[in-house]
Amino acid sequence: MSALLKLLGFGAGLYLLILLVLYFMQRSMIYLPNPTRPEPAAWHVADMSAVSLKTEDELSLLAWWKPPADGRPAIVFFHGNGGHIGHRGSKVRGFLDRGYGVLLVAWRGYGGNEGAPTEAGLYADGRAALRFLEQQGIGTKEIVLYGESLGSGVAVELASRGAGQALVLEAPFTSLAAAAADRFPLFPVRWLIRDRFDSQSKIGKVTAPLLIIHGEADVVLPVSLGRALLEKANEPKQGVFIPRAGHNNLYDFGGGGIVLAFLDKIFP
Repeated sequence: MSALLKLLGFGAGLYLLILLVLYFMQRSMIYLPNPTRPEPAAWHVADMSAVSLKTEDELSLLAWWKPPADGRPAIVFFHGNGGHIGHRGSKVRGFLDRGYGVLLVAWRGYGGNEGAPTEAGLYADGRAALRFLEQQGIGTKEIVLYGESLGSGVAVELASRGAGQALVLEAPFTSLAAAAADRFPLFPVRWLIRDRFDSQSKIGKVTAPLLIIHGEADVVLPVSLGRALLEKANEPKQGVFIPRAGHNNLYDFGGGGIVLAFLDKIFP
């Protein structure tokens, strides 16, 4: 009996230790920045220029910018939790070639930027991007909000407050708490997570046309989260769920063409 009690005590102690690690290390598990400052020419977008975005808390953030041509809108691209904006150069290449403007935003703590990423911080970074476009003479009716993975939480936040004429979400989630609970089902992470990115509670406030693309084989953010978010959204909305596609390879399965077809209907 004493051996069983010792085993139970060891198991409880191990569980508590893992719980503490998950709580205190959560942001280092959520945000995986590459601190290297990338250059556009090295990432197939030499026609983009490096610009600086000024945030409300006085940070200067790197972004890459190319103005739109021929009356096209500008796409604000909010990237996911890993790497830097250079890793998204190949994604935005198709939009640039079609004449869309693109503002590729590097989060605080990413790509050589100062600061440390948090939910509130990323929302501030998103607002800084919108202010930059306003300074370029581009109004909200000429803006497409594009959120990739973690960036979908920022895109939904801004769209729920009336920004943007269209919203594109690539591999999104209902909330970061739900995504964490799927990853760690044995732990009460829904109560422990600090940066919640609760898109599910905000998507009903979005009135702009919505496109969600998600891979059926996504093991990072399950496609069920994308489907659930689409279910909560208002019309007009479109969901494209691609068989065999995972989390990071949607463009290998025609994701870029799907987005362009959606935008061309809105901005003919």
